[in-house]
Amino acid sequence: MYAIPRRQRGFTLVEIAIVLVIIGLLLGGVLKGQGLIDSARVKNIIQQTTSLTAAVNAYQDRFRALPGDDVQGTTHAPGATGNGNGDGQIAEYQLAPQHLALAGFITGSFNGTTDFMTSAQGGAVYIYNDVVAGRGGNGVRLDNLPDAFAEQVDSKLDDGKYNTGSVRATGAYTNNGAIIQRTALFF
Repeated sequence: MYAIPRRQRGFTLVEIAIVLVIIGLLLGGVLKGQGLIDSARVKNIIQQTTSLTAAVNAYQDRFRALPGDDVQGTTHAPGATGNGNGDGQIAEYQLAPQHLALAGFITGSFNGTTDFMTSAQGGAVYIYNDVVAGRGGNGVRLDNLPDAFAEQVDSKLDDGKYNTGSVRATGAYTNNGAIIQRTALFF
């Protein structure tokens, strides 16, 4: 007696190709979804800086002083914990969001000493007189943005170069996932 050979079962090339196409479509969808999420975060960051700049300008128009730097901050923003020195530089970055919030220009509760605003990426946001990449002045400072986010913000609001224009960063944009220590939009 001899044994009847068993037929081996396996996947055909067509079946394998179909599985690979499905896997490719799934990966493409996930990557596209991540890109949409990142794009939404960048838009949120830009909207936040635009709103903060408008709030600072409105505060200055109403009170003829900069928030945080306002020598009459406790009068203009009842409940504020302090006044600024009126030198035109927002070095009093801890008071700035408190003055803006208590005067009704932004929402939130800030105690004037330790509470900070945060960006859509989770880093701290300051209204501050800052020096970034060789330029100083009053502006909105965003800390700890991924370099790709910082570059997109710079490209949408300015010239896309980390060390020139009104949007500046502490380091070059490399798109390798590095964190930019500081990005500032000067107003």
